[in-house]
Amino acid sequence: MFLSLLACCSSGIGIGIGNRALRKSLQTVRLGTAVLQERHASTLEAPLKSTALFDFHREQGGKMVGFAGWSMPVQYKDSHIVSHMHTREHCSVFDVSHMLQTKVHGKDRIKFMESLIVADVAELKDNQGCLSLFTNEKGGIMDDLIVTKTDLGYLYVVSNAGCADKDSAHMKARLQEFKAAGHDVDLEFLEESLIALQGPSMARVLQPGLSDDLSKLTFMTSVLTPVFGIQGCRVTRCGYTGEDGVEISVPTGSVVALAEKLLTNNEVKLAGLGSRDSLRLEAGLCLYGNDIDETTTPVEASLVWTIGKRRRQQRDFPGADIVVPQIKAKTQRKRVGLVSTGPPVRQHTPILAPDGRIIGEITSGCPSPCLKNNVAMGYVEAGFSKVGTAVQVEVRKKAVPAVVSKMPFVPAKYYTGQ
Repeated sequence: MFLSLLACCSSGIGIGIGNRALRKSLQTVRLGTAVLQERHASTLEAPLKSTALFDFHREQGGKMVGFAGWSMPVQYKDSHIVSHMHTREHCSVFDVSHMLQTKVHGKDRIKFMESLIVADVAELKDNQGCLSLFTNEKGGIMDDLIVTKTDLGYLYVVSNAGCADKDSAHMKARLQEFKAAGHDVDLEFLEESLIALQGPSMARVLQPGLSDDLSKLTFMTSVLTPVFGIQGCRVTRCGYTGEDGVEISVPTGSVVALAEKLLTNNEVKLAGLGSRDSLRLEAGLCLYGNDIDETTTPVEASLVWTIGKRRRQQRDFPGADIVVPQIKAKTQRKRVGLVSTGPPVRQHTPILAPDGRIIGEITSGCPSPCLKNNVAMGYVEAGFSKVGTAVQVEVRKKAVPAVVSKMPFVPAKYYTGQ
């Protein structure tokens, strides 16, 4: 989705691994940038939550792991690489039901949402959405999200599973302030499931199940429509892979039927967290908790484009007095993409100047199934952030050559109607 999940997203927006409780028995699966931990029964930890597709995942051969407090499939019978390439060449279904879906109601809903995020929600057209950021008063990124201005009198918001408790508490606290001031606004946290259908053949697969013309649903637009006869679905053209795709919010009682229907098409396979992570990294999308967090500002994270022009001018979003001056004055560090060969680079790998001095750190990294080399992102001193700059990464105590590279690493294929 968006900078979100591995998971995700969502849109996407990225989702932190979370849930670091003590574990009695632990099996680690290292795929892409995330260390996904399969947790066995323990009386010392809270039980994992399950999506409505849990049994379906198991029946389909899904390998379940603990992620952001949920039991989620990391992969199915196909390998991570096969699943990744299938999404790039055909299309895949991802379960992202663990993400937080919220409706914001009331005549002051836009003012309310803009008091929390950096986007210019007021300028959005009906049924148009955008990627945005929750920021704190210090300009740090609390989470990334997608907000859609529907034509039905509410805003539809999707944010990350790993930040669900924090995000909901943050919105509830601001809601109390708004209500105390006499504003008309309310929150509705949804119980619907959410699945993503991602890949170049998505439209051919989904169009037979829609009465609406998918060619008119462009990137970051949304429609409430039946899907293969299932009422009450919201289809949003977005995703967390860099491919053309949609996220479908579907009544929970119907999500298994929808997944089964999609899988009757030979173009479609199930995909898990492992391929979702490498797909989003090739697409240059942030994972919350890895690449962005409350210690990074939108300017440092190269996400200035998420801040609406009016919001910059009025400086009326949380942390604006810190963030806006950074846009012109620049920052000491910046998020960049890196490409290297040889051993793969992982999170926390030091980034070195040619003389061996530490100038930054990798936040996400993995071997690229499409490019056949290593891709990563991380933060470096601003003087080393120009595309084409030669640096080094320290892997197993050895300096490996790397080059600062433009992101996305794999060209995005979002559908814009052209």
